[in-house]
Amino acid sequence: MSSTQSFEPLHEMQHIQQLMERSTRFTSLSGLSCIAAGVCALIGGAIAYTLLGNYYGSDLTLWEYSNASFAELKRQLLVLAAIVFAVAAMSAFFFTWRKTRKQGLSMWEPSSKRVFWAMLVPLVSGGVFVLGILHFDNWYLVAPACLVFYGLALVNAGKFTISDIRYLGYCQILLGLINIWWIGYGLYFWVLGFGVLHIVYGVKMYLKEKNNNQ
Repeated sequence: MSSTQSFEPLHEMQHIQQLMERSTRFTSLSGLSCIAAGVCALIGGAIAYTLLGNYYGSDLTLWEYSNASFAELKRQLLVLAAIVFAVAAMSAFFFTWRKTRKQGLSMWEPSSKRVFWAMLVPLVSGGVFVLGILHFDNWYLVAPACLVFYGLALVNAGKFTISDIRYLGYCQILLGLINIWWIGYGLYFWVLGFGVLHIVYGVKMYLKEKNNNQ
């Protein structure tokens, strides 16, 4: 038996395995999506640092505030958060859509729907929880709450997509829990979780994609 003949059954088995995996897990998530989301978070964090610096001065750990000016600061941070989230989501969608298109797959297939619904409940619950925190001016709990709920969403979605997403979720949850004991440093933890970790895991996923395509 020639080497070519022995290779063909192995190649067919790998192809069948990939098809079976795609039917249950969304494997087309792009590493560039995570990198883009991380870059958006770093830019948003830099802008938020400027806004907080204008309000508190050099010490961002201060908790004192006047209601009038703090209301304006909350509005600015909420608008900034909405813009960062929208841009990050659109860029993540674009890179994932581009990857699925190259693979000849559909973006909205049963496996991707499972990922979407798995993330939706923790994200919506976390969003409502954070709005309640802001309503009562407990701003110092916003960052840990965002990290924990987002981490739970990733862990939940990790059942239906690549394993790196689940481990990224564990890291986000851990950061959020640590942040609870370091109140006043929420912005730094937020940037570390949503910015740095996204980029680190995005690069890891991207390099893995390149190796698989070789």
